Amino acid sequence: MDASVLAQLMLTADDDGADLATLRAIAEEAGELGAARALARLGLGDTGAAKDMAELRELLGAWRDAKRSAVKAAVGWIVRMLAALVLVGLAVRLGFSGWVK
Repeated sequence: MDASVLAQLMLTADDDGADLATLRAIAEEAGELGAARALARLGLGDTGAAKDMAELRELLGAWRDAKRSAVKAAVGWIVRMLAALVLVGLAVRLGFSGWVK
């Protein structure tokens, strides 16, 4: 898409007066042209961009899953360590340290 369609619509609006249909067409063409420019600046203006975005979304989903799993594992280890400390504390408090000797 290029700016020629937008320029022609602007000339039509200037010559004929700006009716609602012409203004809507101008806004639509300007929006599409701006979106195409923004995607091109981001490097997503080519035909492989959809595949690249799908792969990035998949990679981001995998990263989130891995992060969630790591947090669950860390919390599990912390809970187990606290439970072990409580059991050792109870054993010392109840006098089970004499059984070890």
